[in-house]
Formats: sequence, structure tokens, C-alpha cells
Amino acid sequence: MWREIEPDETRTVKVDGHDVVTYSFGSGDDVVFCLNGGPGLPCDYLRDSHSCLIDHGYRVVAFDQLGTGASDRPTDPALWTITRYVEEVETVRRALGLGKVHLVGQSWGGWLAIEYALTYPEALRTLILENTVGDIPHLVTELERLRAALGPETVAMMQRHEADGSLDHPEYQAAVTLLNYRHVCRLPEWPAPVQRSLSDWNMGPYETMQGPNEFCYTGNLKDWNRIPDMHEITVPVLITVGQHDELTPACAARMKHALPDAEVAVFPNSSHMPFFEEPQAFFPVLLDFLKRRKRG
Repeated sequence: MWREIEPDETRTVKVDGHDVVTYSFGSGDDVVFCLNGGPGLPCDYLRDSHSCLIDHGYRVVAFDQLGTGASDRPTDPALWTITRYVEEVETVRRALGLGKVHLVGQSWGGWLAIEYALTYPEALRTLILENTVGDIPHLVTELERLRAALGPETVAMMQRHEADGSLDHPEYQAAVTLLNYRHVCRLPEWPAPVQRSLSDWNMGPYETMQGPNEFCYTGNLKDWNRIPDMHEITVPVLITVGQHDELTPACAARMKHALPDAEVAVFPNSSHMPFFEEPQAFFPVLLDFLKRRKRG
């Protein structure tokens, strides 16, 4: 099960003149390479939740994406594109000599992992898509469904604040907080690695690429849809999703049907972070997949 572990190695990689800080746990050639969500979040929550895989013989590698955590934080919004981040992932993989990897992408990291898999398919052993989607316009329709459960008056209030730009209004923030506790993490107290990542969120990349919050997509990824291309991903794929996930089981099913070799695990008591919400159920599924489906 997950626990906080000090990395065995911390290295800085140069990416187009910027410093990106990487973290490595364990050793060996069987590498689990983690791409965390956000955009704009440090990797603490995904790094610390998955580093326990070293107990089963895997090397686990994560990094603070440019603009986050201990990495450089430039302010040029032109840097915040999924295409540039794909090249960042490849630069880190090559610089650390990781070879073929088991690529884990969670949330935004899943969008990045899909894009990476389509660009550098030869770099993968397997692909693990955790709490993510392949089609953001479809996700937006699902988020509207989740918001509707708050009731028509609350939805109308949220839409009014989104229209006039008053997203900092207490009633709007209260609705977002309720949605977060329903669909992001259902634990009464969020784990320390999650709190650390959230407390150091760089909203520059997030607002540029996604939007003002988890339930309002206005950024440069709002039309991103790779479902028509996902048949090109031929490595084994594991898709994990919480029953109450903001990136819903319907989104997971859409990816599964688009992929030639994929399986889905739905965790009934989780939302967006089953590795924290249901670790006793989550990690056996992940480990079983890695054992059964890894390729050379």
C-alpha cells in the first residue's frame, strides 16, 4: 500500500533551457513512469501514492512538470501546450535512460500519456490510464450531468457566475467545494501528498490549458479529442476509474471501445483518486495488470 518514501535519486534534466526536477525510487529495468494531473500540480500526490511499487520490483520515476514543484516556473503562456509537454516527457525519459516504460497517466497526465503514446509508441511497454479521458467535449457533457445533481437553482447560479466572471464569489466556491468532495476525493481528510500538491498549484498552466476549475473547461484543451486515433495504441492498456469520478466511467468506456487491447477497472467507493480512496482494491488490480501484460 502507499506510503511516503524518500526518493533514491533526485536529478535535474534540462528541457529547452529550463530545469525539470525528477524523482526515482528503486532500481532495475522495469520502470513505471508517472505523469501526474493538473496541469500545474507538483507530482507529490502521484509520486507518493505509486512509489510503493518498488516493493514489487519496479523502479518508479516521476517528475515535476515544467511550471510546477521544484522545476523552473517560467510565465510565458506559449509554453503551456500538450505538444510541448509531450516533448518534455520524451526528453526526461531519454535523459534518465529509462528505455521502454510502463507509462502511468492520471487525470491531465492521462491526456498527456495518450498524446505521448501516439507520438512515441516505441517507448512503451504498457499504458495505464488512471481517472482520465480521451475526449474532452464528451467529458464536458458528463460534468454538466454531475453538476445537475446539485439542483437547477445551484446550476443556474454557477452559470451566472461563469458568465460574468465572478468565480471567486463564496456561493460559487461553495458549489465547487461540494463537487470536489463528491467527485475528486471522497475521503473526509485528504492525504498529505494531495494537500501538498494542491497548496502549490500553479494556476498559470491550469487556466491556460484547462480553465478556472475542475468543472469549467475554457482553455486550449477544451476541444481535445483523441478517441478517433486511439486504435493506433497497440500496447496493453489498463483504464482505472472511480464510480464517482469527475472523469466518469462513461469516459472510461469510451476509451476502452476505441483501444484494441484494453481493460477497465471501476472502483465503487472512489472518485478521482482510488489509489488513496481504495488502496486495498486499487493496488492488486494495478500489480496484476503489470504482471500479466508487460511486454519486452
